[in-house]
Amino acid sequence: MINLSTLTIVEARRALDAKEYSAEALAESYLAAISEKNAELNIYLEVFSDVLDQARVADVMLKSGTSHPLTGIPLAIKDNILIEGKHASSGSKILENYIAPYSATVIEKLRAEGAVLLGRTNMDEFALGSSTENSAYGPTKNPIDPARVSGGTSGGSVAAVASGLALGALGSDTGGSIRQPASFCGVVGLKPTYGAVSRFGLMAAASSLDQIGPIARNVEDAQILFDAIRGADANDGTSLPESAYDGKKRSAKVVGVPRAFLTAGMDADVKEAFDASLVLLQGKGYTIKDIELPTFSVALAAYYIINSAEVSTNLARFDGIRYGLSSAADSIKEVYEKTRATGFGREVQRRILTGAFVLSSGYVDAYYRRARAIRASLRSDLTRAFESVDVIALPTSPTPAFLMGEKSDPLAMYAADIFTVPMNLAGVPAISVPQGTVIRNGKALPVGFQLIAPHQGEEMLFAVGKDIEKA
Repeated sequence: MINLSTLTIVEARRALDAKEYSAEALAESYLAAISEKNAELNIYLEVFSDVLDQARVADVMLKSGTSHPLTGIPLAIKDNILIEGKHASSGSKILENYIAPYSATVIEKLRAEGAVLLGRTNMDEFALGSSTENSAYGPTKNPIDPARVSGGTSGGSVAAVASGLALGALGSDTGGSIRQPASFCGVVGLKPTYGAVSRFGLMAAASSLDQIGPIARNVEDAQILFDAIRGADANDGTSLPESAYDGKKRSAKVVGVPRAFLTAGMDADVKEAFDASLVLLQGKGYTIKDIELPTFSVALAAYYIINSAEVSTNLARFDGIRYGLSSAADSIKEVYEKTRATGFGREVQRRILTGAFVLSSGYVDAYYRRARAIRASLRSDLTRAFESVDVIALPTSPTPAFLMGEKSDPLAMYAADIFTVPMNLAGVPAISVPQGTVIRNGKALPVGFQLIAPHQGEEMLFAVGKDIEKA
């Protein structure tokens, strides 16, 4: 019997290649586990009807000797990544019946590898939130403690991996939406360098911040997924050319820590776990160096201004006329009003209204342009920091997973992203790796250790992340 609770992509690859079991048998095991657990956890919005057909195709590839690293590997896909012929709702009622007319570039890459796509996972509506409580289809529960959130906005994809309902997954990270839930559920989540992975076929929320990335049980598996989906794409004008990755091996020996930033509402035991991980790195031969990142203290405010502005612009396309939900009315204006009031949830409406305000005449200079100036300063601060350190370390989140409904105040919810949003503003890569647990109400809850590298520095993140896992 296949043990899905401990299986990794590397182990499954070895077993599939050794003919210990078939891709079809592996897929059947995941389908059985999903059937058993999904009703309670609300991870998958849809399990695809062609899973076994995909697995049989993978078995043909295995028999013919044309196997790839992900051939036959069952993966979960976040509901805002398009798969041709499949529903894609982005967790919203406004797109409840939308069928994708084409596949995202990352999906095409996975298909070429022979990966098995299990289904689409729950998420905060249009990737706006920090807990997956903003989904129009109900929240996803944390597999470790179902009374708590899985994190957001990629909570469904992360919970799928953490609960053994997928061997790996794709999510999207706009302000920490892969890393924060990875921390809450005890798995590995990577936000790649902006442009390293094509965004073609990803439903846009905040275009200058969004990035598709991998979720896996360990760093090695995350690296395999990243290598499969990365690369230049003519369909995405922001994707990086292959020359951006020069192939040079970069070792990381100096870890920077912005200690002045660590007082931001962090639980004491989370800080202790972070300090313990730094000690472990020192034991591995790393040098820990204190650094200054002054603009990090205002990054959260700048992020939510920029995010809301871009969301307001991107979501204007959902008007009840072109596609998606359409509410009947006597005039076009009323169609717009009724459709958007019915189809969008409260958090989406809040971001649209905020974004329209900060972009309006008389306020754009006071808010949006000032936020952009802060973003430029933040990038400069990071550039200076990376002149003296190889990577930067931060906790992924100031707290472990919180209880469902605990953060009903939107500002309290936004504060959960304080350690993750700077990296999206700067476009640099960052990874969350499990760093132990803290106790809440008698339960051991995982917390994440976050590593940040310069642009195109994913290789260093994987190397240091593996050292943390081994420590």
